[in-house]
Amino acid sequence: MGLSSTMLKALARARYVKPSPIQSEFIPRALDGFDVIGQAKTGTGKTAAFGIPLIEMMEARSQGPQAIILAPTRELVQQIVVELQKLADGRDDIAICGIYGGEPIERQLRALSRGVEIVVGTPGRVMDHMERRTLYLGDIVHVVLDEADRMLDIGFRPDIERILRKVPDPHQTLLLSATISDDVRKLAGRYMYEPVEVNLSTDEPSVESIQQYYISVNHDRKVELLVHLLKRDKPRQCIVFTRTKRGADRLAERLRRVIPGVASIHGDLAQTARDRVMKGFRTGSVPVLVATDVVGRGIDVEGISHVVNYDIPDDPENYVHRIGRTGRMGKDGIAYLFVGPDQGEPLTLIENLINKVIPSLKVEGFEVARSRSDTPAAREIYNNVGGRSREMAVR
Repeated sequence: MGLSSTMLKALARARYVKPSPIQSEFIPRALDGFDVIGQAKTGTGKTAAFGIPLIEMMEARSQGPQAIILAPTRELVQQIVVELQKLADGRDDIAICGIYGGEPIERQLRALSRGVEIVVGTPGRVMDHMERRTLYLGDIVHVVLDEADRMLDIGFRPDIERILRKVPDPHQTLLLSATISDDVRKLAGRYMYEPVEVNLSTDEPSVESIQQYYISVNHDRKVELLVHLLKRDKPRQCIVFTRTKRGADRLAERLRRVIPGVASIHGDLAQTARDRVMKGFRTGSVPVLVATDVVGRGIDVEGISHVVNYDIPDDPENYVHRIGRTGRMGKDGIAYLFVGPDQGEPLTLIENLINKVIPSLKVEGFEVARSRSDTPAAREIYNNVGGRSREMAVR
């Protein structure tokens, strides 16, 4: 790819051997200076896809940052910073700063005052610094919008647009997203110049490397079933998804009585506590993490072997994002979906989205009689009356 010897050494130290498809397609175009839209599912190496060219294009120190990266969550910002620091190994002229809410702002103020080349932040905290006049955007020449679809989903469009309007022209914009929705295209059309599009994702969610099963279970036996699966499978690392923050805390508390190394994480947890939990999860001292959807999507840890959908998601797309935490970078993963006797309809909606029938897994001792809404006949009726958004390829 024509990368510098310093970058090649950093990649070797980080044990990067062969570029992933998104990296192979995205990096050369970014290095050529084009605005680039990259679409690829999670776990395919998108951070390095924009991080490698970004670091390669950094020049001599300037008054303010040369690049700004916007991401939807604190956890994702932290992970991007860690990854960029690996890629910048050997480049003493590059300082990287993460700015996000939930922690005292003084640390960020000190880092910005010392001078940084790359700022990684959530839109809200970036706006905060702009209003305080502690973040100068006049020297920005590279903008990255990571997980653009997610940022728009959770209402960051006004902040993103206000930030982009403050970036001087000319500049390069790199946009990465798991899905390219109409909203993402509108944003790209307004703020990108003749972007090159790299699509390494099909129209359908890609979950081929993940073994998926649903397990019918009565609601009052879900904890017991979860404990059974954790003891039976002994997952290397596991994320358990719940629908609510309170439910995450309650479930983690019950699991801790019988399973070592369980922690919970959600939006109401103090930032210092979230940092501590994530550090434990990355190092392996916390093998089981109970999480809500908002926080869970920002978790990018390669060693996750299992995902358990303890609560069936309200939105079928959240199922895809949840199970995308495992099976990353080509590795296999296992995803379980707990389905109550009255939840045949949301199961069908998930299957409809992924265009695949999820096989049922029978767990001895946890058999449950199917409700009339969770039988093949009932689900076929549901399909025929318009419940599915498109015809399933597999019946």
